[in-house]
Amino acid sequence: MSTSPTPTMQALVLASHHGALTPTWLPRPQPDAGQVLVRIHASGVNPLDTKIRAGAAEHAQQPLPAILGMDLAGVVEEVGHGVSRFQVGDEVYGFTGGIGGLQGSLAQYAAVDARLIARKPANLTMREAAALPLVFITAWEGLVDRANVGNGRKVLVHGGAGGVGHVAVQLARARGADVFATGTAAQGGYIRSIGATPIDYETTSIEAYVNAFTEGRGFDIVYDTVGVPVLDASFLAVRRYSGHVVTSLGWGTHKLGPLSFRGATFSGVFTLLPILTGQFREHHGEIMEQATALAEAGQLKPLLDPTTFTLDTADKAHALVADGCARGKVVVSVLA
Repeated sequence: MSTSPTPTMQALVLASHHGALTPTWLPRPQPDAGQVLVRIHASGVNPLDTKIRAGAAEHAQQPLPAILGMDLAGVVEEVGHGVSRFQVGDEVYGFTGGIGGLQGSLAQYAAVDARLIARKPANLTMREAAALPLVFITAWEGLVDRANVGNGRKVLVHGGAGGVGHVAVQLARARGADVFATGTAAQGGYIRSIGATPIDYETTSIEAYVNAFTEGRGFDIVYDTVGVPVLDASFLAVRRYSGHVVTSLGWGTHKLGPLSFRGATFSGVFTLLPILTGQFREHHGEIMEQATALAEAGQLKPLLDPTTFTLDTADKAHALVADGCARGKVVVSVLA
């Protein structure tokens, strides 16, 4: 009596820090209860992926050997017990693994927690969809969950052309805010194209832009997506009494005196927490549903680096991100 061979898939495996992403044939995962099996079409590359690879991201807790890649877009192939939100053939996307011991998206298939994903926007390609999950969740948790951004608020986004920043600008605009964003002079045209007033941080002082755009009062919300000295600058740019500073990169040591003297408040965002702890994962799925609604309404579109990468050239994709030379979000096409 013959038995069917175990289905396999190709994946890129990181065996040791600073090592190569090695093509490897592995057993295809099967979805457990509460999971779906996704045939991965595209995998987003984030700076954190390169830090994990270099052994510089203890907070991500990814034991090796591992398959990296946090963001994916693809098609549901199988549905595990208890999953009713998705069916075979659905196009989905989300931030689903690559940390916390969970399989990442640099593979042909992944069994993922159904709470973490949503239906892909119909008007975005798989590559565009794979560029959004981590950065959109980070933007949403800061601007909506922490700062309750809305109509009439003056919002300053530091790093407005960056991965989180360009999404934060679009999200704040979609929710009715008046948005300003720092960047270089060369980035000013793009920042303006997505609805924000650009501020050249290289030639404009904090005092100058606070006076120019808020009559010296400060911004209602300041979102720091850059970290280190930029967070300190944020404390000086926020509105007195009612202002709120949010950061997604609060890793350094900072003096809170300038913030306290303005009577403002502060929040940190740690987007990895639901993946690492297993708690509140359904909220990530809910946020991705909001991303789908905004994208389909024409209010959200990721900026992609124009270079096409595949599993065979994923090392080059990582190098581009690590070197800081990408001209938008880098995405690896898994299924041609």
